[in-house]
Amino acid sequence: MLDHVSISVSDMETSERFYDAVMAALGVPKVNRFDDCIGYGERADADHPERCYLSILLADPPDGAYQRHWCFKAESRAAVDAFWRIGCENGGKDDGPPGFRPHYHATYYAAFLIDPSGNRIEAVCHTETT
Repeated sequence: MLDHVSISVSDMETSERFYDAVMAALGVPKVNRFDDCIGYGERADADHPERCYLSILLADPPDGAYQRHWCFKAESRAAVDAFWRIGCENGGKDDGPPGFRPHYHATYYAAFLIDPSGNRIEAVCHTETT
């Protein structure tokens, strides 16, 4: 459903270390870096409409981060585990450790973090893979 997403951060250096780590854990490549923007993934085009792109933008984050939430797909439960562990090791705060969330569906395996600027992010694996 999503083509691209932008997340505002208040400290680019801290956020770059965090997002480089969690995106690498999910197998998403860093594709560009400017003073005020970092890009991950690949932009969609006519030949590749399935692609998705993430921009990390230097800006004052909006007030009230509580309802801001971004969820990234993980190919395995191990990738969800790595996302959470590496995120916590690189400036993120635990907002829900890896585990099943059966209130969504029986194989919903996810972990939640608060990034260094207060954004709530999640990684999820929907399949029965380990």
